[in-house]
Amino acid sequence: MRRPTGPTYRRGMPRSNEAVADMLTEFAELLAISGADPFKIRAYERAARSVRGHTADLAGLDRPGLRAIPGVGDQLATKIRQYLDTGTVTELDTLRAEVPAGVRALLAVPGLGPRRAHQVFRERGIASTAELHDALHHGRLRDLRGWGPRTEDTLAAALRETHAAGHRIPLALALDLADRALGALSGLPGVQRAEVAGSVRRRRDTVGDLDLLVATTDPGTVMRAATTLPGVDRVLGSGGTKTSVRTRAGVQIDVRAVAPQAWGPALLYFTGSQAHNIRVREIAAHAGLTLSEYGLVRVRTRRPVPADSEEELYARLGLDWVPPPLREDTGEIQAAHQHRLPRLLERRDLRGDLHTHTNLTDGVASLEEMVRAARDAGHQYCAITDHAPLLRLQRMTTEKALEQRRRIRRLERDAGIHLLHGTELNIQPDGGLDWDDDVLRGFDIRVASVHSHFRQSRHDTTTRLVRAVRHPLVDVLGHPTTRLIGHRRALDADWDAVFAEAARHDTALEINSFPDRMDLDGDLTRRARSFGVRFSVSSDAHAVGHLDQVRLGVGTAQRGWVGPDEVINTYPWDRLHRFLTRPRP
Repeated sequence: MRRPTGPTYRRGMPRSNEAVADMLTEFAELLAISGADPFKIRAYERAARSVRGHTADLAGLDRPGLRAIPGVGDQLATKIRQYLDTGTVTELDTLRAEVPAGVRALLAVPGLGPRRAHQVFRERGIASTAELHDALHHGRLRDLRGWGPRTEDTLAAALRETHAAGHRIPLALALDLADRALGALSGLPGVQRAEVAGSVRRRRDTVGDLDLLVATTDPGTVMRAATTLPGVDRVLGSGGTKTSVRTRAGVQIDVRAVAPQAWGPALLYFTGSQAHNIRVREIAAHAGLTLSEYGLVRVRTRRPVPADSEEELYARLGLDWVPPPLREDTGEIQAAHQHRLPRLLERRDLRGDLHTHTNLTDGVASLEEMVRAARDAGHQYCAITDHAPLLRLQRMTTEKALEQRRRIRRLERDAGIHLLHGTELNIQPDGGLDWDDDVLRGFDIRVASVHSHFRQSRHDTTTRLVRAVRHPLVDVLGHPTTRLIGHRRALDADWDAVFAEAARHDTALEINSFPDRMDLDGDLTRRARSFGVRFSVSSDAHAVGHLDQVRLGVGTAQRGWVGPDEVINTYPWDRLHRFLTRPRP
């Protein structure tokens, strides 16, 4: 099994941009809870996406520079500048005072959303998750407009899920925190290696805390530096080889220093999972060895067995090196023993992106900017897939789509990259699509996604999705489960039936890399793979800076045991073109 190569960490987006984007997102949520004009709310949401995807550091921009960012007008530029200069915005502070903190906490309940949070606050005075739970338990919400027993059941389950999950953060945020921390630690004197471990290294969708491992000959320097990592709010404890801190965002970071010769055993141990580690230790025990984070030792002689790296350690136990995303005790041990581990998809295998948006709908960058960014990223091809007409807030029309197609054809001549004019269709409750077949045939690629009516019955949802994947002009089923991590639960469907139909009709399933989607997830990806489906690992980029999101989708594909030949956007251009123009069953 080839081990991925490349840098241990990378530099993330400018921190001021992230902070401003979070501020604008909070603004939008508070406006929604307050019942503000939907167009004003959308303006803040669009500005947040634009700022988050902007490549330049906002801290260095003056007001004209801020106004040049798509979606940032004069008033928003003023608020952003005030926030950058003072750390707060007067109007936002006023909104915070008007909306109780408990109501803001309601937004963390998957499936509730700002509109319903506003409704239960205004009509029932509910201002906390505890009050929401009590109201659901006593049936005090079922007579509200748009509510019913199914809505109550769904929210009650979401509340239980939220309570059970505790404080977990999305993988994207964890990776950004890890990037910054590893950047600060890697250059210290005596440091030979530094890497993220734990569930982040295994590419879990969400993580509870951050584990960083550092191989060093000077642990004291590493421990002192760990107390001053970027964003640290409080030191929870610091000793000779371990320091724990909490960031201002409430995330715990544990930094462990190990001797360079103990790197392999320590990295294996602290990467996990626990179930995987138990299985590996059992194999060691059967061979007369003991395995811990400190090394491999012969039980009879108590002499250490040299194994400085993970690869060497696995080999000593008769196993191939197991990629971290597979380490969940779901068959990887047997496969490693039998030399049957798959060659997993890697970032460098991707030749293009098949799901991106421009400012024609809800993106924040122009067509030209997105194409230039895709070319600069080394893509051989890129699909522009703006939303279709039935997502009415996007105001797409057939005329606009045809004009975009003409622009794409003209642009492609000098772009140095193959361009696909695509569309992201809306799968209606009955499985119907936006355009008729004559219009659909004019697109180079058609991604069909669910954007509404998320609470249909299991039977109706399954029928809806099956009808879409059977459509002879649908190439990709986009973000299949529609989940938003921490905000909206996955659709209730018979996924085996959907996967079987997708395989039968050769419709690719998307692994959507947008940070709050990561949809399909790793478990469903592996189930889908067992049916023989193809996949598309796409960024769903709404800004130039979003194209890099595919690293999240690659991690999900790896958790699903997906190899490069199973992903259509690893295909050379000629093969991809044949796939998109193939006769369909």
